[in-house]
Amino acid sequence: MSDESPADRFKSVLAGASRAIAQEAEIEVNWTADAPSSTGSTFRVPMPGRSLPRAAAMQARGFADSFALKLRHHDDKLHMRNSPADPTARAAFDAVEMVRYEALGANAYDGMRDNLDAALLTRIGSDPIARAETPDAVPVPAALALLLRERLTGQEIPEVARPGVEMVRKWIERKAGGDFDALAHSLEDQKAFQSLSLDMLQHLELTRAEEIPQEPTDMEDMDGEEETEEQEEGGEQGQDQQPAEMAAEPSSGDDEGESEAEGETSDDMEEGEDGQEGEEGMLPVRPNRPWTDIPDSFDYKEYTTQFDEVVGASDLCDEEELTRLRAYLDAQLKGLQGVVTRLANRLQRRLMAQQNRSWDFDQEEGLLDAARLARVVVSPGQSLSYKIERDVEFKDTVVTLLLDNSGSMRGRPISIAAISADVLARTLERCGVKVEILGFTTRAWKGGQSRESWLASGKPAHPGRLNDLRHIVYKKADEPWRRAKKNLGLMMREGLLKENIDGEALLWAHNRMLARQEDRRILMVISDGAPVDDSTLSVNSAGYLEAHLRRVIEWIESKSPVQLVAIGIGHDVTRYYRRAVTIMDAEQLGGTMIEQLAGLFEEE
Repeated sequence: MSDESPADRFKSVLAGASRAIAQEAEIEVNWTADAPSSTGSTFRVPMPGRSLPRAAAMQARGFADSFALKLRHHDDKLHMRNSPADPTARAAFDAVEMVRYEALGANAYDGMRDNLDAALLTRIGSDPIARAETPDAVPVPAALALLLRERLTGQEIPEVARPGVEMVRKWIERKAGGDFDALAHSLEDQKAFQSLSLDMLQHLELTRAEEIPQEPTDMEDMDGEEETEEQEEGGEQGQDQQPAEMAAEPSSGDDEGESEAEGETSDDMEEGEDGQEGEEGMLPVRPNRPWTDIPDSFDYKEYTTQFDEVVGASDLCDEEELTRLRAYLDAQLKGLQGVVTRLANRLQRRLMAQQNRSWDFDQEEGLLDAARLARVVVSPGQSLSYKIERDVEFKDTVVTLLLDNSGSMRGRPISIAAISADVLARTLERCGVKVEILGFTTRAWKGGQSRESWLASGKPAHPGRLNDLRHIVYKKADEPWRRAKKNLGLMMREGLLKENIDGEALLWAHNRMLARQEDRRILMVISDGAPVDDSTLSVNSAGYLEAHLRRVIEWIESKSPVQLVAIGIGHDVTRYYRRAVTIMDAEQLGGTMIEQLAGLFEEE
């Protein structure tokens, strides 16, 4: 067309090339100013600019090529089913799989190889590996992926990442060098490749044999006590030492408790330092331990509650920022919102059907039943018939959505949780059901002011919970949805998501519900794993937070009038909750929440 701009023509050609690579006719390519991403057959790639500079155009083509190769060569269900539980291992598993399908394209087409290089340089530029100054600061997933790419395609490590990779090259090649050759012979077979990848992660001590996905019954022999032994084995000398979860540098922006005391506490934290640090701080590990007997002597306590806070979302940032964050949330999930809204409308129809009125006929008094008048005309001796309107009993109901606001929910999971909660609140409000939306995290990484207070007191033994809680009220039960709508955008704020102490959050949400007058009270928990707080776990017994969570759940399920249901994202929460469902893809969250609620409403 005559009025078509160069950028429009470029996008059209890019979409055509992507369809050819993926062998998928319905691919759509859109520009984005945010991080490149793909959802199904919709690709969002960086806009190269009006003049289409060569470097920017190659970058856009590289991301589109990568997404198309993934669509053609990657089975997401197979990948999710076998993904490890530990965040560092899972990130490495994901990175290695990306190397696999990108290597298939790079080895087949020289032009695609150059495009993928341009996209890789963009990703590496913002990766912590480009800034690492010590082996401990090198993220294992990034270094492993670059070394494997070098072996599978012959391409050199990008200059910006080379110093970081060289710091851990000997360690990785000593542990997993033999695995690289086996992986090179399985590029075309994802199932075989991922099996070899899991072996490689075990050799790198990122997973244990018991943690490699098997049938659920195979998890029964796992024991948390092995963690300490493995960490001690990792402490070998020289450059061959395993980086401590290969963390990135923590940020200082929102973390209130990090100071010079970190240097003093490193020795105390070494056994509990199972986290992976990211751009904003540490990403907590998600232990996926099986059921273990809780000793009768177990006694949970808090070292101090002085620094805990229950805070409204509007108190954590100003009105202008909330408006911007809400707009960002809406723009990010336009496609998903339509799907969730359709499911919510289905829930609304089911709820409204339960609230329909019915009639009792052939009554002695009430409203005259006009449908029965014919028989009086035919037989005047018949008495008039009346009917009485009867309300179908529908219990007054309140629903609380308790959202895990931990660092491992960062990205699409927290976005989908926010928009699903938003749509559900709007839907249930139309049905006369009140909804409260709560979130839980901590105020700081690694303990914050609570830990500093503990250090100043001489580090007493067995201090109990050792971090500052932050419980967030996004929407009160009696607050209209339109007033609270902006608050959910807070979940998109950089630095908000930190660690999670589920047991106390569950008690907090539960106690708020007990103060309500409604006949039916439903508490839905949305989380992606077990409770994790490195500061607490480093100075207490193994499984301290998990044991408390189990006790709280057992008490609520057996003694409380509150109906408890949980949805796990990527992790099996059925081990904790009696009524629970686990989903492997965050895209399923909206529909799963609605189905679970519908099932609870239909119960007597």
